[in-house]
Amino acid sequence: MTALRRIAHLDMDAFYASVELLSRPELRGQPVVVGGRRAVSGERPLERLSGYVGRGVATTATYEARALGVHSGIGLMKAAQLAPDAWLLPADFEAYRHYSRLFKAAVREIAPKLEDRGIDEIYLDLTDIPVETRALASQLKQAVRDATGLSCSIGVAPNKLLAKICSDLEKPDGLTVISEADLAPRIWPLPAKKINGIGPKANEKLEGLGIRSIGELAAADPQWLIGHFGRSYGAWLHEASHGRDEREVVTESEPKSISRETTFERDLHAKHDRETLSRIFTDLCERVAGDLQRKGYAGRSIGIKLRFEDFRTVTRDHSLPVPTQDAKVIRKAAGECLKRVPLEKRLRLLGVRIGNLVPVAELAQGAAEPYTPYSLPLFGD
Repeated sequence: MTALRRIAHLDMDAFYASVELLSRPELRGQPVVVGGRRAVSGERPLERLSGYVGRGVATTATYEARALGVHSGIGLMKAAQLAPDAWLLPADFEAYRHYSRLFKAAVREIAPKLEDRGIDEIYLDLTDIPVETRALASQLKQAVRDATGLSCSIGVAPNKLLAKICSDLEKPDGLTVISEADLAPRIWPLPAKKINGIGPKANEKLEGLGIRSIGELAAADPQWLIGHFGRSYGAWLHEASHGRDEREVVTESEPKSISRETTFERDLHAKHDRETLSRIFTDLCERVAGDLQRKGYAGRSIGIKLRFEDFRTVTRDHSLPVPTQDAKVIRKAAGECLKRVPLEKRLRLLGVRIGNLVPVAELAQGAAEPYTPYSLPLFGD
């Protein structure tokens, strides 16, 4: 680690749900789930989760709902079993993008070296700002609150890997600062899955090998890790457990592609878990579309990424005649990619990507793919 660097990870607290509570303060302190169909302009229905019927997926939930077992990506029918009295609100992505722009603009006024990691999280390089670390982080948190009325959690560390771990340690409204000297007493006792990049399947394998904490992972022989996890991932596990990460904060505003992916809590089968996979697949496409719209891009190359239970990874791509940022168009093209992959084995990861990006402002009028309604097939159709 480079001790002179000060890298921050800023993560908005339950962002979508928190934005909803700005207009519904009477729901503060109650379990609230955001998901299902998108909000229609002027229509903001409020209903209990117990009354939900459909194949929707939870986009996010308040901390009160999370305490009941509801989390991002869970099917709303399952969520209704866990938290029947929770309130259900449709997602309002226009509002979320608005507040995302507000908090990032406020942060840039103080810390211009910003890496945009999505609608609700950013990395910051604070190294050259002549303000004491904790005071600077507090200033950033206050700027976000003043601009949006929302809280965020910030972790500051010598690198991105540790900063992301730290931003999650004192949520919500947290502020955590660590140095190299804090690695052993503060980071090593944490569960290994706290490292971004150790998903449920890898964590399960580590536990089966007797490794539960980051410290136990750090004590493992690197060649032993390589033997169990392969050369690349095994070597990375060793480096990450020792808090080593030389990645820079990337501030370029021209992305080459935009992607979303998720690693499942358990391996899913294309036939037996078809509806669950369909919900997740559609949600990923909607998130990619939301990222495109927020960043002002459209793309022509749609791709999928599948990782099977044996860790084999497969990708497929499909090119569109004109650029798009429409979720349904992306979902249809991603479905075409899916038809070219044998789905006999269970899946542990699913991802959707769009490339060949073009700024929407540079497109000739009418050049982007128009919205065309059609029924979405189930996963694997």
